[in-house]
Amino acid sequence: MGKSSILVVLKVLMIVICTGWISLWLLKPTNLWTRKWKGAEGSARNTVFGYYGLDFTVYTFPVIALAMIGLVYLNLQSWGQKSSRQTRSSAAAFSNPLVISNLIGILSSVEFLSVFLFILFLAWTFYTRISQDFKKLTPVESLKLDLWQLKYLRVATRFGLLAEACLALLLLPILRGLAVFRILGIQFEASVRYHIWLGTAMICFATFHGASTLFIWGVSHYIQDEITKWQRTGRIYLAGEITLVTGLVMWITSLPRIRRKRFEIFYYMHHLYIIFLVFFLLHAGDRHFYMIFPGVFLFGLDKLLRILQSRPETYILSARLYPCKAVELILPKDTGLKYTPTSIIFMKIPSISKLQWHSFSITSSSTVDNHRMSIIVKCDGWWTSSLYDNIQADIDSNADKMKSIPVAIEGPYGPSSMTFLRYDGLLLVAGGIGITPFLSILHEIAAAHGSCRYRFPSRIQLIYIVKKSQDIGLLKSVSSLLQNHPSQKWHLKLKVFVTQEKQSDATVGEILNETSQVQTVNFGTKGPIYAIHGPESLFWIAALAGIASIVFLVFLISFNHIFVPSEKKSVHSLKMAVSSIKKAPKEKSPSWVADILIISSFIISLACSTLIAIILRWRRLKKEIPLVSSREEKVKELSSIETKGAVEEHEVHFGGRPNLEDVFSKFLNETGESDIGVLVCGPETLQEAVASLCQQKSRCFKIGDKKRKPYLSFHALTFTL
Repeated sequence: MGKSSILVVLKVLMIVICTGWISLWLLKPTNLWTRKWKGAEGSARNTVFGYYGLDFTVYTFPVIALAMIGLVYLNLQSWGQKSSRQTRSSAAAFSNPLVISNLIGILSSVEFLSVFLFILFLAWTFYTRISQDFKKLTPVESLKLDLWQLKYLRVATRFGLLAEACLALLLLPILRGLAVFRILGIQFEASVRYHIWLGTAMICFATFHGASTLFIWGVSHYIQDEITKWQRTGRIYLAGEITLVTGLVMWITSLPRIRRKRFEIFYYMHHLYIIFLVFFLLHAGDRHFYMIFPGVFLFGLDKLLRILQSRPETYILSARLYPCKAVELILPKDTGLKYTPTSIIFMKIPSISKLQWHSFSITSSSTVDNHRMSIIVKCDGWWTSSLYDNIQADIDSNADKMKSIPVAIEGPYGPSSMTFLRYDGLLLVAGGIGITPFLSILHEIAAAHGSCRYRFPSRIQLIYIVKKSQDIGLLKSVSSLLQNHPSQKWHLKLKVFVTQEKQSDATVGEILNETSQVQTVNFGTKGPIYAIHGPESLFWIAALAGIASIVFLVFLISFNHIFVPSEKKSVHSLKMAVSSIKKAPKEKSPSWVADILIISSFIISLACSTLIAIILRWRRLKKEIPLVSSREEKVKELSSIETKGAVEEHEVHFGGRPNLEDVFSKFLNETGESDIGVLVCGPETLQEAVASLCQQKSRCFKIGDKKRKPYLSFHALTFTL
């Protein structure tokens, strides 16, 4: 069987699993499923598997299997494979804007349809559940409630199930190594907003669920009895209250105003998710937890693998300090590590913070540089300013040898292919530090045209919007690419717009030479250092997920047989004692026992997977990854632009923002191409403006015009998480 056939089989298998899991959620609220499932659980109780094994296999494992198959599928795909126009157009359907709103951002047609279907699913679940509840509504003896109170309590309970549905998907968009969304071509930084939407919806449903329940307790004068109750069986109310309070704290501290201005508060408060999930399990019970367990399972494994990947620490080889309060860091990279343009890494600098990780776009290309990787950090906050100030202090000290700065690196994470770059023409729109992913794109395209391996755009225009002219210095690393020679197979045109400075007669070349007088620092190290090697093979990650699933199921079954009384023995003892009427039936185990067994099995499965991952990593460090000597990896000074005439065609405009509609029109007229990719990275307002123009330009065309209408494919790159 050929590689293409295997890919087709894997794709069909993923579609079948995904369809089956979605169908499961649709059938779950119906009476038909309730009757059938109770019968299946009853049959499973009499087997070694137990109802818990059945619940895990049916509710949890399909998503884990989907992630495993997806990783194998992505690994088999060549990241440099050729893409047809049909493949690209289908991918463009996901990214092209349909709805542009200040509240929810930019939505494509597929995203809009997905949101609509999810809302429809929530409505279907709520209607089916509540209609069944109202038909068989019976008063609760312990709570003397009126009919309206009883109905309102049932509504509140069903809102809790809507929160559960959101929680089931909540952690899937923020997976990195085990990312399910990568199968659809959606990267981690782009899928984070799905996590935000789901989290907001979950908190709204959960707040209504909790507040309404407390309200009914209050009007019935039972709140003092119920609010602190820790039941032996069934729902544990106190655990639900702790879950709700923890979730509200996490949500409030993640609001944009707090997240951007007080990132440390957001970062540390978000680690309360462990408390949130544990008490949700205690409140909802094991049967409900298996529905949301796939995301928890994959997230826990993904988190541990990322921690291992960041060990051992490496060191910053050198740094460049730009006048615009930005610093470029040069890091050692293993020669075998390959990544695609627009990839990101997560970095931790223990000397600044031992816990905080921050994401940065890679500005270099693994095709061009086999030994180094570079990122640019813009000072905008306490953490980034501390990094800049520490390096500046080392320079001011005039020490003979700059002390080394250890760093932990996680990643890189990026697109599985470069399909989004293979257009006839390419229009790049960057705002401020949003230029960083485009630097790697330009390096990659230049190298690809030099090797003639892949088809890339022959005409590229870069629109760079900055506040001050000194920000243009960030283009220094691609200054050689701005010198368009006649022999080049591709053409790059730069248009810079400086919004907060008055008119100047300076050219791009002059501004680059004046503003990019960077200070270069080569750091010393105590000895040899480890290079960044990137994540483990996707095959190995898929295998570890499979091993963790098997270990979890084995220990879950074993623990239940050891610590939970066997129902067969209970039934047998009852039959033997049927003549003794006074003899009380055997008391059930507390419901939290099953919850503790799930947590214990999960911890053991993660521990086993971690042990295997440590062994694999140790073997890789020992055999494959060479130690890099700092003497061999000193960075070269950036050279100035010597060919003055080569950059005269580039434009610099002062004193205002660009007229993007005019820029788009000129570019379309100049290129005359029919397939154009539009990539934007910058503030949300800039992304929305570019998305709106892509909508207009793709729709408007003259009737009777025989010339083919240009098709604009929109891609927004997110650089703030």
